[in-house]
Amino acid sequence: MCKKIHRGGNAEQYHADKKYKEAVAVAVEACAEDTKGQKCYICLEAVHPHTGEGLVRGCACGDRDGVLSPELGVAHVSCLARQAKEMVAEAEEDKLGDKVFKERWQRWDNCSLCEQEYHGVVLCALGWACWKTYVGRPERDPPRRLAMSLLGNGLCAAKHHEDELIVGEAELAMERRFGASAGGLLLLQANLAITYEALGRPEAVQMKRDVYNGYLQLYGKEHRQTLRATNNYAASLIDQQRFREARSLLRKTMPVARRVFGESHEFTLKMRWSYAVALYEHDGATLDDLREAVTALEDLEQTTRRVLGGQHPLTVDIEGELQRARAALAARETPPPPPPSKSV
Repeated sequence: MCKKIHRGGNAEQYHADKKYKEAVAVAVEACAEDTKGQKCYICLEAVHPHTGEGLVRGCACGDRDGVLSPELGVAHVSCLARQAKEMVAEAEEDKLGDKVFKERWQRWDNCSLCEQEYHGVVLCALGWACWKTYVGRPERDPPRRLAMSLLGNGLCAAKHHEDELIVGEAELAMERRFGASAGGLLLLQANLAITYEALGRPEAVQMKRDVYNGYLQLYGKEHRQTLRATNNYAASLIDQQRFREARSLLRKTMPVARRVFGESHEFTLKMRWSYAVALYEHDGATLDDLREAVTALEDLEQTTRRVLGGQHPLTVDIEGELQRARAALAARETPPPPPPSKSV
């Protein structure tokens, strides 16, 4: 085994290659029905000629604006990874500048056709593909540091929270050693707080509040990162059943999010979802609260389906929330049955 690991590039590289193959297999299986009969839009093959892997699709291609085009966005993970690797390498070798590098780096986790971020197990597979590509570089190398962050996002998308925690804590410790900026550290702490919450760790709420206050002091209330931290903190308030505080916070923040991100941006949609939940998921919700929540979720479901597609995790979650809100409203609007008449 030691010789095998040594031939595979030593422990970190060997582990990354192994996890990548496992993640690709999971992604291919999850997408099998959706990609049946299709071909990769990059290599134009159904089965990859070198790796033998099947196809995936984890973006909005083929399911957007109410138009279904099953052939769009279907690819092999290895083709997507090769495309991203080559584009980033060209930006590095030709010294095309930070702006071009950032644009090309997005090919690791954003579809080049619909420009939406990949989600679920497909993003996880791409995260491992990215990490195995750059893990051999020095710790301070920018692509290696970015690859660690992308791997954490992929593990989160696939709900591998225990592994995500290991990556998140290692990344935060590394960036502290390198003297990262206050804003950079807050971003890592925000991600870590989400992981803690997913694992049921009690320190998550306080960490989210600290990150929110930190961004507020550092950037002000209209900065994109402050707005993201606001929504994360509001979600924790909802989990703690502090609905009034969550509604107050979100009511003040939603107009700012619409202005900064745009009405149809994924983040704005998430914030509107949080507000609808805070409206109806508590014992003191009035009939008007329930009706407002249902109306908001109906509009939100239509917008999310149009923008992100019907298979996107956010669309699926909002559809489930809408069903629960409708059931709660129907229960309140249906009058109770009359008491049984007394026999004379």
